[in-house]
Amino acid sequence: MKPKLTIALPKGKLFAPAKNVLEHCGLGCAQLSDQARTLIFEDECKEVRYIICRPTDLPTYVEHGAADLGIVGKDSIVEAGKNLYELVDLKFGYCRFAIAVPQDRLTPEGEFMWQPGFRIATKFPVVAREYIQKKGLQGEIIKLHGNIELAPRVGLAEAIVDIVSTGKTLKENALVPIEYIGEATARLIVNRASYRLKAKEINTLVTAIKDFLEEKGGENFDSFV
Repeated sequence: MKPKLTIALPKGKLFAPAKNVLEHCGLGCAQLSDQARTLIFEDECKEVRYIICRPTDLPTYVEHGAADLGIVGKDSIVEAGKNLYELVDLKFGYCRFAIAVPQDRLTPEGEFMWQPGFRIATKFPVVAREYIQKKGLQGEIIKLHGNIELAPRVGLAEAIVDIVSTGKTLKENALVPIEYIGEATARLIVNRASYRLKAKEINTLVTAIKDFLEEKGGENFDSFV
């Protein structure tokens, strides 16, 4: 099958709401899952192919044309820095970028003093680097791939930059946010060439998604799964 559209969906917590958005717009298929062994699903009736990939990789698949469209968090888009278009803010998967430090490193006034040669651990080095540059600070960025909150506890870093939704993980690790530096929600992204060559199919989907979001009242519908 030569699909009219190839859509990339993210593994993990954004998968279910992303799938539901597509289903309410007349797409999706029953076997579509981020837990199956196969990572490619074909809907021959609607001539749509779905690929399942990690959120950090998804913008690369879209930029290079392996997928025409994708649904992924703004945090992954910012960090990837790829050459693509954002078409729709999907209003789910809300989180914030936070600078967090150990609670016992705060002054009695609740402030954190940046020391020369400080280190920040993060999965988002682009975001972290932009932050310290704007602050005029000099420090080292240490990239990790998970369990960022562990770094201050074992002396690897004095602070972390991570995405925060409820703040529960920070509290469990005696970390406190000292500043929020941006917000993120899921977005519909598109390959630039596909947007020209498949404008009719893509714009039909975009219109359906926007109508669905308007019907939902523009609310954050993370619980809609």
